[in-house]
Amino acid sequence: MSTEQSRQQSGQQIGRRLADNPIAIVGLASLFPRSPDLTSYWRSIVSAADCITDVPPTHWRTEDFYDPDPQAPDKTYCKRGGFIPDTPFNPVEFGLPPNILEVTDVLQLLSLVVARDLERDLEAEFDRSRTGVVLGVTGANQLTQPLSARLQTPVLKQVVRSCGLSEADAEWIADTYRKAFIPWEENSFPGMLGNVVAGRIANRFDLGGTNCTVDAACASSLAAPKMAISELIEGRADMMITGGCDAENTILMFMCFSKTPAFSKSGVIKPFDTDADGTLIGEGIGLLALKRLADAERDGDRIYAVIRGIGSSSDGRYKSIYAPRPEGQMTALRRAYSDADCSPASVELFEAHATGTDVGDRSELSSLGTVVAEATEDRHFAAPASQPRDAETVRAIGR
Repeated sequence: MSTEQSRQQSGQQIGRRLADNPIAIVGLASLFPRSPDLTSYWRSIVSAADCITDVPPTHWRTEDFYDPDPQAPDKTYCKRGGFIPDTPFNPVEFGLPPNILEVTDVLQLLSLVVARDLERDLEAEFDRSRTGVVLGVTGANQLTQPLSARLQTPVLKQVVRSCGLSEADAEWIADTYRKAFIPWEENSFPGMLGNVVAGRIANRFDLGGTNCTVDAACASSLAAPKMAISELIEGRADMMITGGCDAENTILMFMCFSKTPAFSKSGVIKPFDTDADGTLIGEGIGLLALKRLADAERDGDRIYAVIRGIGSSSDGRYKSIYAPRPEGQMTALRRAYSDADCSPASVELFEAHATGTDVGDRSELSSLGTVVAEATEDRHFAAPASQPRDAETVRAIGR
């Protein structure tokens, strides 16, 4: 079948189950805690390595922000998580002027590195003009924090004046304060935006398909492949780069989870455990290259796995904006198995979100148990997999 015939067939099959239009994963690349590449990542999984550590000083100082008391204002009671390792970056390799690195978010830079590794992992040639990028990324990244901090200078000057210092003192202190942060300039705006993560990949690797990002919280790196697969099924692209990217273990994110509060007080994440007392967060980037299965087989691609079904849902009106609702989860599961033309009774491993929070884990297990029980009365034939080794990588979680 020619490429054009494949596109036409895909267009004619819009609305049919993914089971009839399976998608092949033909490339993989990653950067996760204590795992600078895909090979080391798989090794750490096989060896059950613990990749949770105390926060490194490159991120934030525990003496400034840590307090074991969850009620302490402007403090986090957690100081552990998953942190990606130091990664070499050569701006010349990616056509970036070295003088813009200061105002370019680290997630944009690291995602270029992983995209490069993904391209190297591909075994077959591909048409760049018909390759797109859809990534799960938060709306604004850590660069927004120092840029926003500069804008608080008038507040600082007001405080200085209220302490009885002179206007000259206020100006000198404000100027010193501003110099502690990166400047606002023409590259600051694109440098801080989450959507530019996908844009930089499309730009540097000369890709002509659609590029965008999606923020669906912990579902981001599943929502992104769903959108990417739609591009393939509709015949709008022949290959899609997708996945999730998150390097947001800043003090701001730790504060968000601390004041929810969702963090484990013991500093240990224990998914599906009666002793679980909360979650931890981690950083990570995981990218996939997707093609229509028929095209991948025709082109001689190495096929890692095949995606045969997708299901999604929302919880509708419920207790709160972030409380999980089992009925919503069950709807997504049923839709996925229907789309795959597959019974959950045939599955032997369920990859779980498994946050280590009581409500989240109970909702997930009850939802999964209900849907499986609808298909079979058998027991003890499958296992749930969880995330304690890396912590929750939020937009890169992929669960």
